[in-house]
Amino acid sequence: MTPAKETELRVGVFGLLGSGNLGNDGSLEAVLGYLRDRHPEAAVDALCGGAEAVTARFRIPATRLHWYRGEYRTASRAGAIAGKGLGKLVDVFRTAAWVRRHDVVIVPGMGVLEATLPLRPWGFPYSLFLLCASGRLLRTRVALVSVGAAEIGNRPTRTLVRWSARLAAYRSYRDTQSRDAMRAMGVNTARDEVYPDLAFALPTPPAGAPSGPPGPVCVGVMDFHGGNDDRDRAEEIFRRYLDGTIRFVRTLVEEGRPVRLLTGDRCDESVVAAILDAVGSPLVTAAEPAALADLMKEMAAADTVVAVRYHNLICALKTGTPVLALSYAAKSDALMAQMGLGAYCHPAREVDAGKLLEQFRSLEKRSAELRQTLIERNLAAARRLEHQFTALTAAVFPAADHAHALREAP
Repeated sequence: MTPAKETELRVGVFGLLGSGNLGNDGSLEAVLGYLRDRHPEAAVDALCGGAEAVTARFRIPATRLHWYRGEYRTASRAGAIAGKGLGKLVDVFRTAAWVRRHDVVIVPGMGVLEATLPLRPWGFPYSLFLLCASGRLLRTRVALVSVGAAEIGNRPTRTLVRWSARLAAYRSYRDTQSRDAMRAMGVNTARDEVYPDLAFALPTPPAGAPSGPPGPVCVGVMDFHGGNDDRDRAEEIFRRYLDGTIRFVRTLVEEGRPVRLLTGDRCDESVVAAILDAVGSPLVTAAEPAALADLMKEMAAADTVVAVRYHNLICALKTGTPVLALSYAAKSDALMAQMGLGAYCHPAREVDAGKLLEQFRSLEKRSAELRQTLIERNLAAARRLEHQFTALTAAVFPAADHAHALREAP
């Protein structure tokens, strides 16, 4: 190896990135910003779900997470089942070979240690375990940065997640309950810290021009069927969520309120179509966000936001717009409490349009007060993330820091 290459820092990013989830890609954007600022000498590439999309948007080389191209399709025929099985074996060697080429691998945010949405153990939990095990065996430091976690009942998934966390060289969580969940699952979290979600490190768009009354309302929607433990009543949960949301939107329209429907993942587009069809009003329109920045621009121009997806909530909170959470997991409740809006959560599994409207009107009455609270909480979140990035550099880039110090020394 030449002297020039000995000092080159090779950093990989890993996850379900470029796969249509705006929150995941927002976390990647925040980490790339950190690397450009703190480690501009680093050569960065990705192992991810949507390699082509990541390369096109972020201008970094990317490799497909899975060897088998049909990984995300349900396997019902013998050939597809065999292909998936072979892919799991091939991915052992592909993942190890990719990890070996790096000094550090960062898993940027995301709920990688939870199963609050439907999840099979041989899917992403298996991929994450391969990453962390390869990192430990090949002495590549794997960092789980501001990740989400929750206690998992399914034993195979729980085992894979627990060992992934144990094998990582660095762990931090996006809320206290995530750290508590990992401790409850048998991970020593004594040295693990809690920081805000990485999306709080993204730039905030300027506030939109004030609109005359009645002001616009952004409604973030989700193709929501419950979590891992709700599979037997998934359709019932979805129907109740959709019907309650339609009734809520229809009432706003009857009051003359413009409503802007927002998504957070490509799979949410069918929900948007169902609401537009059911309400049938020109006051209801749909945005087509391509990034969290697009969501934030929409929300900055709104009077109020009602949202389900976790990163839709973050976008509203970050822009200082009062938001009501249709909460599907404890992480949403924790985020809202942390930002001073703990009273404005409504269960996504049991949407009651009447109660939702009561909470919405209460939220709007306190709008000015809550906007001031959000300004203060956002400043605190930004400071904590700066501390996180300093701690991350010290924990997983010590050799790079030493080399940099030598180069800068007089």
